[in-house]
Amino acid sequence: MPILDRYRSFLVRRTPIALLTAGLLVSLAACTPGDGTTDGAPEGCLEPGDASQAIGVDGPAGAAPEITFEAPLDAESTQRSLILEGDGARAEDGDTVLIEYTVFNGETGDELASTGFTGENAEAFPIDTASQQLVGFSLLLECAAAGDRIAGVIPPIDGFGEAGVPELQLSGTESLVFVIDVVEILDAPLDRAEGAAGELPDGFPDVTLADDDGAPTIVIPDEAPPAEFGLAVLIQGEGPVVDEGAEVTVHYTGINWNTGEVFDSSWQRGAPATFPTSGVIPGFRDALVGQAVGSQVIAIIPPDLGYGPQGGTPDGSIGAEDTIVFVVDILGTR
Repeated sequence: MPILDRYRSFLVRRTPIALLTAGLLVSLAACTPGDGTTDGAPEGCLEPGDASQAIGVDGPAGAAPEITFEAPLDAESTQRSLILEGDGARAEDGDTVLIEYTVFNGETGDELASTGFTGENAEAFPIDTASQQLVGFSLLLECAAAGDRIAGVIPPIDGFGEAGVPELQLSGTESLVFVIDVVEILDAPLDRAEGAAGELPDGFPDVTLADDDGAPTIVIPDEAPPAEFGLAVLIQGEGPVVDEGAEVTVHYTGINWNTGEVFDSSWQRGAPATFPTSGVIPGFRDALVGQAVGSQVIAIIPPDLGYGPQGGTPDGSIGAEDTIVFVVDILGTR
């Protein structure tokens, strides 16, 4: 799974990251580290440091950069250097930013993940400088302008913490080294579903919504789960329709029908999630594609469209034979 999805919990399909070989620089100019300038950035934005200035980046905007640095490379606080300056809108806390990136293990120099810089795999990331998870990435992107290419170093305290990410061979002591192209500042998503109320079909779980943020409370019926996929629209939005493969921004809560336990909730984390519909379990994809932005849907997902083919989830909160239920606010798409 993409490294930025490490903090986006159960929705994204668990797929192994291919460790790619970073390109070596082939010219004298390519061996020059980032210049560390902050030209055009507002006062008070993240400053460059020795670590971010030690990252060599070569190549034009819109093409995959050639990147070099001497490992180990680490920093005590998050650092950012501006490599190429764009002229687009500047990102603020709370914005969602479309980016291309490559990330390395700063201790070993190994490449961990890359979008490829082809335009086909760009990821949307919501900037949240108050987040307790991967806050360093939000700090790198806050103040960045569309068209910027930046190099950054994120220490563990601003990254994945002492726990690290074992599946990526991150033990919790390594800094992350990023090179990022800021492609676009995306339109702000809705705060919550809005539109005409729909009807809950017989046999579906009951749903009540909190007055303040619309977070759902889901009550599972005292009966066996349905064998088939079920979908109902609780609020009918009037925005753009979600296409197959499109990127979506959603709030969601997932509950295990068999245990009655909530296993994941973006509302509980305090921020919506953004991901492509091609990167989630089939039942969640089927609940989103064809729906309008502004809608709230409830989906009953049997094991064969959920985590059954994977044998459940690693933490045991969803078993291989468990049916799961999601209530989802569709807040934006592109």
